[in-house]
Amino acid sequence: MNVLFLSHRLPYAPNRGDRVRAFHLLRELSRWAQIDVVALAHDAEEASHADDLKSVARSVVAARVPKALNLARAAFALPSRRPTTHSLLASPEFDRAVDAAASARRPDVVLAYCTGIAPAAFRPSLQNAPVVLDMVDVDSQKWASLSASSAPPRSWIYARESRVLAAFEAEASRRAAATLVVNDKERAALASIAPDATIHAVENGVDLAALRPSSPPADEPVVVFCGVMNYAPNVEGAVWLARDVWPLVRAGNPDARLEIVGAHPTGAVQALDDPSAGIHVRGSVPDVRPHLWAAAVSAAPLHTARGIQNKVLEAVAAGLPVVVTPAVMEGLPPEVRAACAEAHTPEIFAVSLVSLLALSPEGRRQRAGTAALDALTWDRRLANLEALFAEAASRNGVR
Repeated sequence: MNVLFLSHRLPYAPNRGDRVRAFHLLRELSRWAQIDVVALAHDAEEASHADDLKSVARSVVAARVPKALNLARAAFALPSRRPTTHSLLASPEFDRAVDAAASARRPDVVLAYCTGIAPAAFRPSLQNAPVVLDMVDVDSQKWASLSASSAPPRSWIYARESRVLAAFEAEASRRAAATLVVNDKERAALASIAPDATIHAVENGVDLAALRPSSPPADEPVVVFCGVMNYAPNVEGAVWLARDVWPLVRAGNPDARLEIVGAHPTGAVQALDDPSAGIHVRGSVPDVRPHLWAAAVSAAPLHTARGIQNKVLEAVAAGLPVVVTPAVMEGLPPEVRAACAEAHTPEIFAVSLVSLLALSPEGRRQRAGTAALDALTWDRRLANLEALFAEAASRNGVR
């Protein structure tokens, strides 16, 4: 089977949520298909990893995004019905690469990874090629949540994006042979706007072998929050954790330290760095695992969250209990929830962190061990993918 894999980010390195799922999808597909990858690259560092995918893909093209031009395009498109998401991800280089790939080898199935790149799957050069759209999350719902929690003018822009993107999501999922989402909550959200679409929940997994700790649990009272720190919900969560929750934690445990780990910290996140308060902003790191293994507890303080938060699965696999907000807990698979404490206010969040820090290192690891992680491996989560793609391929000519 020939698969053309289209992605809004190069699916390597698997060090952020959207790339983690994309990489494991690609690796699974490579077991039974020949894959040509065309992906956007948002900077030179990302583009430099194209060759790292040659072991799982027949060809890889990384097309750059003209960011400055796209910002202008997005502003001019606000009065139209074009989603800002699509304006910001526009790339003539990407479009040319898709057309060239379609001409060189007709795909049996086109996999469009995320709503932002989905328009490319319906280009004229791919007419009648069956499409599997991995929407992951229903992004229009995320923008609706951000609109509700923001002030004008951002709330107006976010509300518009939710409205126009929902219309595109409904159309694209109806045209696709199959649409994938990350859990049943997202499936219900999509079904509410596209009731006649073929929707499958394909949940995220976790790389247990890579994350399993090989040393005794850490003794230091360290709380870690990992995530890409220019993503608005992560930024909001980091600020809330540091300003509203952390003083209460330090009142209960004066030796506690907070490690904020993740690439591209915004100015707001960098400003949180305060060693005197036990807060350290680490920024980008080569490998997040040592920071997980050196921590006692993980935190996921997001108030806007869609789908499954990989950061929680990875922390639990690394032997840490996690304190999460209700928005995060709602998207977690049942197998991992026993390792998590849910907290919706700064006071309860702080109490939960202090209580977990008060446990012995062995007690914390035992709490993490209550999660049934064996059911969460990527192999198990993606086991039905081959049959799903075979079914999609059989629908050649149907749009």
